[in-house]
Amino acid sequence: MKVIGVVGLPASGKGEFSKIAADTGIPVVVMGDRIREAVKAAGLEPTDENFGMMANNLRTERGMDAVAQLCIPEIRLVSAPLVLVDGIRGDAEVELFRRTFEGFTLIGIESSFENRLSRIATRARSDDFSSADALHNRDERELRWGLGNALRTANVTIRNEDTLEAFSTAVRNLLATLGRER
Repeated sequence: MKVIGVVGLPASGKGEFSKIAADTGIPVVVMGDRIREAVKAAGLEPTDENFGMMANNLRTERGMDAVAQLCIPEIRLVSAPLVLVDGIRGDAEVELFRRTFEGFTLIGIESSFENRLSRIATRARSDDFSSADALHNRDERELRWGLGNALRTANVTIRNEDTLEAFSTAVRNLLATLGRER
């Protein structure tokens, strides 16, 4: 099984990348689901603040690769030739995946601050916000986890500045190059 991961700042297009991959039949393991499960188990509201706090707590208790550790058993259960891990947030997670899965490929998604802020305003998730200050704060939190370092180690980078159709075409072409045809 080949494992690929996707990394990017909030609202850069990781979720869209994953939807496109899933539409082509690629199983997707979403790292953020582990955080959402932990927040729910703790009886907390599903807010950006609580997700961030829980992610920080897990990393403090178990190490910077804590969320990746929680995902590895789920990835191993997948019986498909290609699996996508959505939502990598740091270089420690990338290092763990590279040690665990031979040939692990990291895909970075980049998008401007303005485009990301605009996307957040329209997607209506419980952990979203609409202010530039809030996005700056979230960027800073995730950069402290090593997200910038992870982005710099990406094997491939996709710019997501154009239409959803253009992004979808780029993603499908990349997935085909990685050995998965539509």
